Amino acid sequence: MSIVESADQQPLVWFTSSYSNGAGGECVECALTGEDALIRDSKSSGGLVVAVRGSAWGSFVQAVAHGKWA
Repeated sequence: MSIVESADQQPLVWFTSSYSNGAGGECVECALTGEDALIRDSKSSGGLVVAVRGSAWGSFVQAVAHGKWA
């Protein structure tokens, strides 16, 4: 987990996917803001970040949890 400053000076707490095995496999890190979920490649923490609205992120997480993706 790492902490960086967001644009409005609020610290972002990045957490690694619970499916990460710690062996350098494919995994993502996420950080939650007031309205968005931020997603990045855990192997490239200085790289690109994808921002997703909180409601869309919640729908995605629920779909994955219930095996409803194609």
